[in-house]
Amino acid sequence: MKIFKWLGNERDVLKVKQQSGNGVKAHLRNGEEHLLLLEAESIPFECDESYEILDRTGELEPGRFAVLNNIPVSEEGRELFEQRFQNRAGLIEQEPGFVAIRVLRPLDSDTYVILTMWENEESFTGWQQSQAYSKAHAKRGTKEGIDKRPNIFPRASFVTTYK
Repeated sequence: MKIFKWLGNERDVLKVKQQSGNGVKAHLRNGEEHLLLLEAESIPFECDESYEILDRTGELEPGRFAVLNNIPVSEEGRELFEQRFQNRAGLIEQEPGFVAIRVLRPLDSDTYVILTMWENEESFTGWQQSQAYSKAHAKRGTKEGIDKRPNIFPRASFVTTYK
């Protein structure tokens, strides 16, 4: 299964939404920027970005708070990065307000996306302040963390959020 992504203004995204019919999983917004996500095996038209779903829990739902952690990974770092997510503890799924997660491998770039969906922004903030979050990220910044290994991350990651 794949996720296809479009970014743009409302008019452009609504055109794509009409083309895709009932397949749209989420139409989200961040100010004037709109994000459209479609889960499918394939689509008969172009998209901005496409990803293979490596891991998924829950359903993408409209009207939720979405967090996209965009993580550039070098070619030589892909296997280790994917292994880390295949062996994740799954603690996030137990958090209040959690709706869905997708671990996405890029098909046309080097930037993986960890997409989480929450009932609201407060639920996401609660996760960031939880013991489960601390446990899930305990190795970050240490010699055991993959972020300290050379040649894995060619540039800094960044987060985008949508409502």
